Amino acid sequence: MRRSLSLALTAAALAVTVLPASASAATPPPPTAPAPGTLRWGPCPEGASAPRLECSTLEVPLDYRDPDGRRIEVAVSRLASEKPSRRRGVLLTNPGGPGGSGLTYPAVLAASGLPREVLDSYDIIGFDPRGVGRSTPVTCDLTEEQQWRGNFPPYAHTAADVTREVGYARKIAEQCAGSRTAWMLPHTTTANTARDMDRLRTALGEPKLSYLGASYGSYLGAVYTTLFPRRGDRIVLDSNLGPGGYDVTAMRLLARGMEDRFPDFAAFAAERPEYGLGSALQRVTATFYELVERLDAKPVQGLDGIALRGYTFEQLYSDGSFPRLAEFWRAVDTGGELPLPELTGDVENLLAARFAVVCGDSRWPGTVREYQRNVAVDRVRYPMLGGSTASVNPCAFWPRERTEPPVRITGQGPSNVLMVQNERDPGTPLTGARALRRAFDGRATLVTADQGGHGVYPYGGNTCAKDAATTFLTTGERPARDLACAAEPSK
Repeated sequence: MRRSLSLALTAAALAVTVLPASASAATPPPPTAPAPGTLRWGPCPEGASAPRLECSTLEVPLDYRDPDGRRIEVAVSRLASEKPSRRRGVLLTNPGGPGGSGLTYPAVLAASGLPREVLDSYDIIGFDPRGVGRSTPVTCDLTEEQQWRGNFPPYAHTAADVTREVGYARKIAEQCAGSRTAWMLPHTTTANTARDMDRLRTALGEPKLSYLGASYGSYLGAVYTTLFPRRGDRIVLDSNLGPGGYDVTAMRLLARGMEDRFPDFAAFAAERPEYGLGSALQRVTATFYELVERLDAKPVQGLDGIALRGYTFEQLYSDGSFPRLAEFWRAVDTGGELPLPELTGDVENLLAARFAVVCGDSRWPGTVREYQRNVAVDRVRYPMLGGSTASVNPCAFWPRERTEPPVRITGQGPSNVLMVQNERDPGTPLTGARALRRAFDGRATLVTADQGGHGVYPYGGNTCAKDAATTFLTTGERPARDLACAAEPSK
C-alpha cells in the first residue's frame, strides 16, 4: 500500500479547504425555522467532550427549497461566557475544511490563546457542518488505500500522466454518487451550511451572530454574510480563500502557496548545518528536487516523490514544524527510519465530506485536455507542486445535478468584515485573500502580517494583526483602512 503523506493535507491544508452557492438566489423563507431558545444543552458525545463545553443537536432542512421536507441533523457546541454582564452575543466559529469537525473548536480556541475579553464577550459556538462527523454524515465508501491517497493526484510530468489518473478520479466520483448517502450530495454545499448557520442563530435566540472562521471557514463566513448581510454582527475571516472558495483556482493556488512559503523553510535549514540540507536557499531548494527525483525512481518505506512533496507542503503550515521537516528530509537523504503516520479519526468521512463540498459547490473543468493544459502551465510556474494540484481529480467527473449556481461575493451589505492574512500562507495564498478583499469592496478591511504559515488568530505570532482582531470583536472598531503589520521578532 502506498502511504501517501499528502493524506495529512486533508486535515491541514485542505482543512483549509471550500465553496459556493448563489448570491443571486434569494434566501428561502423559513416556515419551519426553529423557535428561539429551542436548543437543549447537555454533555458532549464521547470524543468531543472538553471542560465547560456543552452540546446539542439542531434539525435543519435537507433542501431549503423544500423547508418542510426531509430533515438532517447538525451537531452544535457551546462554551458559554462566564461573565454574563459582559456578554454581547454569540461568536460562531469554523476551523476550516471542508470535511473538518468544528464541535470541539470553541474549547480549542480557549486553550490556544483566544483572549479573555473575547471569551467573556461571547458564547463561543462550534458545530459539525452538514455531512461531517456527528452531524448527518456523508460517505463515499472509500477503502483504506483510497484514504491513504488523500487529496493530491500523483505529480504529472507529462500529458500522459494526467490521462493515467483519469480512471482513479472517475472511480472516486462514482463511489460517492453510488453511496448510501448520495441523496445528500446535491445539498451538501457551502451555501446550505451557511443557511444552517442562520437556523442556528434563530435557535440560539440571537438577532445577529458574530463569526470567526479560518481557511475554508473564511469562505463559509463570506457566503453567510453575503446571503444574510443584515444578520451578521462582527465577521472575522482568517487565512482567506478567494471569492470562488475552494474551486479549481484555489486548488491550483496551493502550488503558488508552496512557492511563496518555501523560502522561509529553506532559510531555516540553511542556517543549521547539522541537518546537512544546504548552506543557502538555492542549495536547500536543489536538495528538495534531488530527494523527490530519488523517491520517484525508488520509493523508500512506501514514500514516493508526491508523498514527499505533500508532506513538505503540510509542514510549511507552521514555523514550529520546520525542525520536524528538516529531520525528515535528513532521514530520507541518509536512509534513516521514517516516522510514517497512521490513519487516525474518521478519515473516510473527512474525505467524503470534502469531495461533496469541493466538487459540488462549483464548476470544474470537464475535459482531460484542460487539466493537461493546466498542468503544463503550473508545472513550469510552480514546479514544486504544480504538476499535482493542477491535475485531474474526482471533481472532473462529479454528478452534474446542482441546486443553484455559486454564490457571488459582492460589496453589498454593511461594512462589518475584518480579514486577517499572513503574507506567506501556503494553504490560502495572499493573492486569493486580495481577490476576496476586492470582491467585498467597502464591506471589508484587510490586515496582513509579514510572516509565514497558515493561521493568524489567535495562533499566530504577530501581535499587530491579532490585536486588530481582538479589538474588532470586543469593540467593533477596525483599522480605518487596510493595514500591513510589520514582521515581529520570534519569541
